[in-house]
Amino acid sequence: MRKFWESIYSPNYITGYNPFILKGMNKAIERMVKAINNREKIVIYGVPDVDGICAISSLILVLRYLNADIEYIIHDNSQKNSGITSKDIINNVDFLGGQLLITLGIGLSSIEEESLCNELGIELMVLDNKNIKENHNYIYINPNQKGCQYRYKNLSVSGLTFKLMQAIAIYYNIKSINKYLDLILIGAQWAEVPLKGENGVILKEGRKFLINTNNYGLRAIMEYYSIIEMDNECILKIIEVITPIINAVRMMDNARIIIELLTTDKKERAEQITKYLNQSKITI
Repeated sequence: MRKFWESIYSPNYITGYNPFILKGMNKAIERMVKAINNREKIVIYGVPDVDGICAISSLILVLRYLNADIEYIIHDNSQKNSGITSKDIINNVDFLGGQLLITLGIGLSSIEEESLCNELGIELMVLDNKNIKENHNYIYINPNQKGCQYRYKNLSVSGLTFKLMQAIAIYYNIKSINKYLDLILIGAQWAEVPLKGENGVILKEGRKFLINTNNYGLRAIMEYYSIIEMDNECILKIIEVITPIINAVRMMDNARIIIELLTTDKKERAEQITKYLNQSKITI
C-alpha cells in the first residue's frame, strides 16, 4: 500500500515530489502543528501580485479548514526589493498578536528584524524562491538554499506554498489537497515559470481542478465572464481580473479585496466582489 504522499499528484506521481525533501520542511510542520493544535495566532505575510495573492489565499483556505487562528498581511512593496522591516513587525505582526509569522516570497530586511521577533516572542518561518546565500537561524524553506536536495528549483511562490500545504495534508491526512491547484496554477502561470518538471505537472493538473473548481471566487469570475473552457486565453482572463490595480494608493486595498474574493465561503459575496472588480477596472 502506498504512503499517502505518494498519491499527491496521482496519476502523474514521481517520488521526487515529496515535500519533505525540501530542507527545513520537517521543522516547519512540527511548528505549524503546534500552532494549529494550540490555536496560536498565525500571521501570513505576502506580496500583492497574482502569485503572492494565490499563495496567501490557498494557505488561508487550508488553515481555515483546520480551524487555525490566522490573520494575513499584504506587504507594501512600493519600495521594490524591500523586505519586512522592524516597523512592519511592530505595527502589523505584533499588533495582531502574532506568535508564528509565515512569510511567502519575502524575507526580512536585516538581522535586526530577526532579533526583534525573538524579543517579541514571534517565531519565524520564511518561504522564498530567490537565490540567497545567507544562513538562517529560523525555519527557512527555499529549494535554492545550500544543502537543499529538492530537485525542482524554479517553483513559483504559490508553487512553493503548495509544498507546505502538501506537507500539512500529509500530517492531517487531508485527501482533497489537490483541489487547491486551481489557485496554484493561476499563480504559477502569472509567474511564467518554466514548463518542465513539477511546474509542468502543476500547470497540467491544475487546469482539471480549475475548470471544476468549487472556489466561490473563481466560480463567480468564470460565470461572470462566461468561461466554460480552460485554455490559455481563459486563464489569462482570470489573471487579469485578480491582478491588483497598479496604483500606490489603491493597490493594497485592491489586493485585500481579491483575497477576500478567493477565500470567501459565500456565493453572493463572491458575485458582488467580481462585479466590483469589473467596474473598478473600467473606471481607471
